[in-house]
This record gives sequence, structure tokens and C-alpha cells, in this order.
Amino acid sequence: MKTLGKTIQIYLPDGNPRGMKIAEITSRTVQAILIPRSILDEASKRTELDNVGIYLLFGSNGTSSSVYIGEAESCLSRLKQHNKDPRKEFWTHAIAFVSKTHFFTKTHIKFLEWLSCEQASKANRFTLENSNNPTKPHLSESVEADLYDNFETIQTLVSTLGYPVFDIIKKPTKKEIIECKGKLAFAEGEYTEDGLVVFSGSTCNINEAQAIGTNVKNIRKELIEKGTLIEEKGVYKFTTDYIFSSPSAAAAVILARSANGWTEWKFKDGKTLDEVKRSKDDTEE
Repeated sequence: MKTLGKTIQIYLPDGNPRGMKIAEITSRTVQAILIPRSILDEASKRTELDNVGIYLLFGSNGTSSSVYIGEAESCLSRLKQHNKDPRKEFWTHAIAFVSKTHFFTKTHIKFLEWLSCEQASKANRFTLENSNNPTKPHLSESVEADLYDNFETIQTLVSTLGYPVFDIIKKPTKKEIIECKGKLAFAEGEYTEDGLVVFSGSTCNINEAQAIGTNVKNIRKELIEKGTLIEEKGVYKFTTDYIFSSPSAAAAVILARSANGWTEWKFKDGKTLDEVKRSKDDTEE
């Protein structure tokens, strides 16, 4: 079946593209309101927020992106609570999802909260900051079907707003395999729309260069703590496919030193990732 296009309307209440955004698929009833934490007081004037819905808090825990998912009978009141909560210091932006037709009930949003946590865990793109997993409420089959449809809209809107927390990383096609080598390290991967995917079984150097950089050290430490990297036969080995935001981040983790991923990653014929994906022959018509 042909994938159908969607029209998404994004309204900037104050005209600032880095400020609050109100987004919706024009043919659907779910509305998303993105609020930078720094302007939460100004956002309080929006009546859309004082509504039943679910909300997501986005930020960073230092080395990776994080999300907290919750539900509330008044999204605005709950966001104000989180703004004062010292245990929720990580977030910089919030997105609330409400129904333009006031369709959502308390049971509806509890179901959407449960479904959102399930999908965020499955996608594994963001660290889920929820300490407890919500339970699935009992609903009729027809109501569940409607809410799954609502969730599809939520998934599209949150990704459009720059936070693909629910999107499953596509399996690499392995049609354009690239390699990164150095000392004992040997990694294979693929450059995709999501970033650079390093394949399971790839290896990294254990010994780190003195000038490796704090950020790379922290990423390697986190991958070891999560079990994504395990020590085996004098190297670190990837236990699963892992996506990096950039070729350089992937190369630095693998080589255990500062690295330009665009030149370190090479195709089988020896051409660099830069030569194939970024450089262009100006004489070519």
C-alpha cells in the first residue's frame, strides 16, 4: 500500500521558531504543544495546556538524551510541579498532547501513558527517566483501537518536532557497508538517515588515548555499563547494533581517541565516507 502524505500545521504563537510551538495534523484531533522550560510562565497563558493529556519531558542526563513520560488532568499544573521538582532537573523542553475535541478521559490518558512508555522502551532511542512502568488500564477493544490511532498521531507529531522517541531504528540494509580500523579495533557499520549504525560484533580499542576527550570517555563508560560493550579477548565488543549521532562520535568510541569519522570510515574500495557522501565533483553535470 502506498504511504500517504500528511499535512502538519505548526503555529508559533510569539513568532519565535525557538519558542513555543503548537502542532497538529490538520485532519486529526490530537494537538501537540511544545514548551521550552525557560518560558513555562509565558506558556501558562495558553488555554490548550490546561487540559487532560499526556506530556513528555526532554533533556539530557549528560551523555545521552532522556525523556520522562506522564499523564495529567491539567498538563499545565503538572508541568509547573515538575519545574519546581529538584528530581526533574534534566529537562529543557516539554511537549503536551491534548485532544482538540476534549475526547480524552483519565482512563484514556493512562492508556496513552502506558503505550508511550512501552514504545519508548522498545525504540530505545532515549533513556526513559520513569522510575516505575505504568500499568495498562482495561478498555474496550473499540476504545483501544481509537487510542492506538491517536498514538500514531502523537508519534508523528513528536518526531516532526525533533524528538523521535517512539521511532524504531530501521534495520540497516547492509548494502553500503563501511569500515573503521585502528590497532586492535575493527568495526563495520552503515550511514543511515538516523545516524551511523555500528553493527553488532564490531570491536573497539580498550586503551584510551590521553587526549580522548571527556565526552567520548563518558559515552564509552555508559555503553559498558549498559552492556552494549563487553570486554572480550583484549577488545571491547558491541553486543548489539548501536546508532551514533555522527560518524566522528562512532569513530572516536571505536578507536579510543579523537577522530574525524568522515575520513576514518571507509568503503570496501578504500573511498572515505566524506568522498562518497559529502564531496562532489563540481565538473559533473
